[in-house]
Amino acid sequence: MKLPFKKALVTGGAGFIGSHLVEALVSAGCAVAVIDNLSSGRTANLKHLEGQFSFFREDIRNRKVLDAALEGCEVVFHLAAIVSVPQTVENPLESAAVNDLGTLSVLDAARQKKAKRVVFSSSCAVYGDDPSLPKQENMVPRPLSPYAAQKLAAEYHAKVFNDLYGIETAVLRYFNVYGPRQDPSSPYSGVISIFMTKALLNKPAVIYGDGNQTRDFVYVKDVVKANLLAASADNASGRVMNIGTGRAVRINHLWQAICTLSGRNLDPRYESERAGDIKASLAGTDTAKELLNFECEVSFEKGLERTFEWYRHNR
Repeated sequence: MKLPFKKALVTGGAGFIGSHLVEALVSAGCAVAVIDNLSSGRTANLKHLEGQFSFFREDIRNRKVLDAALEGCEVVFHLAAIVSVPQTVENPLESAAVNDLGTLSVLDAARQKKAKRVVFSSSCAVYGDDPSLPKQENMVPRPLSPYAAQKLAAEYHAKVFNDLYGIETAVLRYFNVYGPRQDPSSPYSGVISIFMTKALLNKPAVIYGDGNQTRDFVYVKDVVKANLLAASADNASGRVMNIGTGRAVRINHLWQAICTLSGRNLDPRYESERAGDIKASLAGTDTAKELLNFECEVSFEKGLERTFEWYRHNR
């Protein structure tokens, strides 16, 4: 993809999604700066790009370093966050300092350094347990955790900066992102990375509830594409967009598909449904299609196959 900007900052660029985004930017010939305190990101995620980007190992709340990282950047992709929902429940103030005030710091630094646009990574968690499907951007948010409330507050900050200060902002609400480099040992591991690790170890997956709950799984390369489009689309400024496939996959089907890929025949172990777990999630994708001309290119089956091959070789 040809990019209309020459330099970008990726906050949280050593993380799962961030590292894929850095890779795409470098590949497109963009100068890239990364700021990441490595609380959940890993330098190994960027090892293959060594020497091709500037790296600042620091927290986004360190304004002096953030300003240095932003020097000359036209676009900011803001992915840095505490993404563990249990961690935000346990430490709501500490997580708000990063997810809420940290985002405010990034927006203000971008304004001061005259960046043109900030693309903010939000979450479908803001919809909460509203049973309506698919989830549409005009639904009333119903956050059920500090994490979801913090993402929603950051979305409002982005809108204010867009309307009041004139720095363009675009908000992407991710659904269930999966792909290579997702850490199955982290507290916010995606179910796909956990299931694949179990299958490779010839162990049964644990499914909470009856397994008929559904998720909208979106491959990481498609999420990267959405970010790049949101960084340059004229009519994306000030808007919120779901990033998902519009396809619901049952958790039982997911486990069966992974067993097939691994050549295993393992029955899952069912345990009691967890409090707060959402029964069904599905993205309404019309807004992203209209504003970004975005559609997912990688099917669930193909993405699952690519991801499994990565885990097979990098477990």
